[in-house]
Amino acid sequence: MVKIRPDSETKEPEQPWREASYYHYHGYPSVHMVARHYGLRTERYKLANFYQFGEWELFDLQEDPQELNNLFGQPGTMDLTAQLAETLGRLRQHYADDSDTALKPVEWQ
Repeated sequence: MVKIRPDSETKEPEQPWREASYYHYHGYPSVHMVARHYGLRTERYKLANFYQFGEWELFDLQEDPQELNNLFGQPGTMDLTAQLAETLGRLRQHYADDSDTALKPVEWQ
């Protein structure tokens, strides 16, 4: 996996850069109307779990920087998805994210 580096390549960091960044978006419902989700971003990929709806998204940010083509579940992405999902699980545990991520009833969705 490629490591995310700072914009400036002139100085080596004192600590190694992370291979992936974790995030959790809690702002739904809100003005943006983006569903609650958590995910990770690597230099090349973004994996997101829209847990209230049971939906996942996977984007290749190198080939699709506008995030228009969801690769989740597409042929040839299963190994990549499994690797990213494992990393995502580790990061959630590392950051002790114990938020309620239950799937909402169909009536709510």
